[in-house]
Amino acid sequence: MANIIVAKTAGFCFGVKIAVDMAKEAGEKLGSAYTNGPIIHNKQVVEFLEKLNVKELPDKSVLKEGDTVIIRSHGVPPKTERELKSIGVNLLDATCPFVKKVHDKVRQLAEEGYFVVIIGEEGHPEVIGTLGHLEEVGGQGVVVENFEDLVKKLPRRNKIGVVAQTTQNEDFFREAVGYIAENSDEVKIFNTICDATSVRQEEVKQIAPNVDIMIIIGGKHSGNTQRLAQISKALNPNTYHIEKADELQEEWFEGKEKIGISAGASTPDWIINEVVEKIKQIKGV
Repeated sequence: MANIIVAKTAGFCFGVKIAVDMAKEAGEKLGSAYTNGPIIHNKQVVEFLEKLNVKELPDKSVLKEGDTVIIRSHGVPPKTERELKSIGVNLLDATCPFVKKVHDKVRQLAEEGYFVVIIGEEGHPEVIGTLGHLEEVGGQGVVVENFEDLVKKLPRRNKIGVVAQTTQNEDFFREAVGYIAENSDEVKIFNTICDATSVRQEEVKQIAPNVDIMIIIGGKHSGNTQRLAQISKALNPNTYHIEKADELQEEWFEGKEKIGISAGASTPDWIINEVVEKIKQIKGV
């Protein structure tokens, strides 16, 4: 008999739920709204919101006074916010509270004279927003994605401040902080990885080595889901990252009785439930 283990915290985190609820309410009550980029990194949720006439903003030139624009969960640079307000739009801020905390910390570090190292993905919308806040207060910094990147980019400075993209890998953050501490005179560290990310990663570390197969559900462009898949793959080679149930393949489950499931923070419950039901069908449960 197949045993399906679903991670307790799989699915929407606090910040994503706020953003999706805000977008859903805007569609239902206002009739239409724009989001400055995908509200979250989940294609299925974006498609659901499009049916409520909540669509990604193609270009600021289409906006007119009185339109509603939702700042997505990843946040934006202050400059972008000012540009939108200058058009006279109704601006709804769905920036995740944990992302706002990163903005506050980079501003603080810059004002205290620290060179800021952001441990995160170059070009990720959250990191772009954070860099915008650093720039706003005249701060300087770099973004590092991996250890090789860190070694290459870490400057010789007396004072280094460190923050992380909220969905970063905890293990890499610790490794990076250790290296920075060894190679700098004064270091100030803020671990801005959000609790939801840490807990999901820990659960995957607990489940993956103890199952025959691990399924990670979430957007292919979702950074936090990608990292769950990477952590799981390192612990269990039979790990598959899917977006939805119809990607499951029957041959993956041949001879596999203990099945682990987790999902990124931007994966809705209904997609997780569909995956569980499909696995039950495949295994004849």
